Amino acid sequence: MNIYDIPENPGKEERFDLLIPDQGVRIERIISTGHSSPPGFWYDQERDEWLCLVQGHATISWFDGRRRDLSPGDLLLIPAHEKHRVEWTSQNPPCIWIAVHGKLV
Repeated sequence: MNIYDIPENPGKEERFDLLIPDQGVRIERIISTGHSSPPGFWYDQERDEWLCLVQGHATISWFDGRRRDLSPGDLLLIPAHEKHRVEWTSQNPPCIWIAVHGKLV
């Protein structure tokens, strides 16, 4: 696998590719093509999430009103149960994320 290999027709849903089997830490590649969280939806995850945006641009917001615009190379650590959502992801180029889920903080 090459991190930049994106299917020609990625489909309507975000794509999640497991890179390392989940043994308490899950590492995945996420491909977003103009995706965002549904209106009113907030992630409230059981595990910490570390993100690296490899390609594209995105905006993440938190339940407490914070927002962060992300560009290629930006890193983000979201502690478990910190409510957040994806406001926007670029379509051209698509977003390529590396996400690590586990007990990180």
